[in-house]
Amino acid sequence: MTAPLDLDQLQSFCAIADCGSFTEAARRVNKTQSAVSMQIKRLEERLGHSLLARDGRSVTLTHHGEVLYERARKMLRTNAEILDQFNDGDLAGSIRFGVPDDYAVRLLPVILSSFQRTHPKIAVDVSCMASEQLLAGMRAGRYDLIVFTQGTEQNFGELFRNERMFWVSSHGGRALATEPLAIACGPQCCIWRKDAVEGLERANKDYRIAYTSSNATAISSAVLSDLAVGFLPESALQPGMRVIGDELGLPRLADAQIALMRASHAYGGIFDALANHIVQSMGNLDQGDLADAAE
Repeated sequence: MTAPLDLDQLQSFCAIADCGSFTEAARRVNKTQSAVSMQIKRLEERLGHSLLARDGRSVTLTHHGEVLYERARKMLRTNAEILDQFNDGDLAGSIRFGVPDDYAVRLLPVILSSFQRTHPKIAVDVSCMASEQLLAGMRAGRYDLIVFTQGTEQNFGELFRNERMFWVSSHGGRALATEPLAIACGPQCCIWRKDAVEGLERANKDYRIAYTSSNATAISSAVLSDLAVGFLPESALQPGMRVIGDELGLPRLADAQIALMRASHAYGGIFDALANHIVQSMGNLDQGDLADAAE
């Protein structure tokens, strides 16, 4: 009978894949770098294939490594779920959680306050910043869980909500009538900006980028102050904003894809408790309700 794979080796392998560094992976799994290197050597010998490609200080997955990574994650998750089944103790601990500030004003306080009421022994340390920064922070090991709003191109981004994107202006403001149209948006790396600009150009709509910020609150302030027109997902709309209808000729925007990403260790226990709460809380939002509330 073939012996099962070593979960400890798989945990170290996934940590290396997540951060691209033996040194950082060793810190994450609380082992020496030499011990982690030996684990990977034994895992590669066991499977008969090279799993990691080393190029100076950079470490990437080989083809066989990519095949293993997906399955190793599933094994680690299943292991955590089994342990949870036999754990009768109260959930306690701390979680490093990152979320785009698009949701910080309206949704985050409600979601986290209800979570703290049901899980008083779990401390959630929250960072609010742009999705690109959160993804970089996840690779650097600064977060256990993040919500991000750029789809699921990243490995193990668990898509849980598609949300309508809206063009918005200030109620009674004049920014919508400016020629060229003044736009408030994120930096050039922002996928929402790219989609909006491409749509405006296809529609031959003259525009200028009048206000740029990676901070969603700053963009909302620019819209509410009538400095420019903006575009936001439904759950980021605020009272005082006017949702601009299709009849005014602005292009339809692609839906925002909201996903959850976990570090390779963030399965089971306190991590599943928070992840499930976020998914259920945001998943229960009815499309259209938030847009109506913003009018």
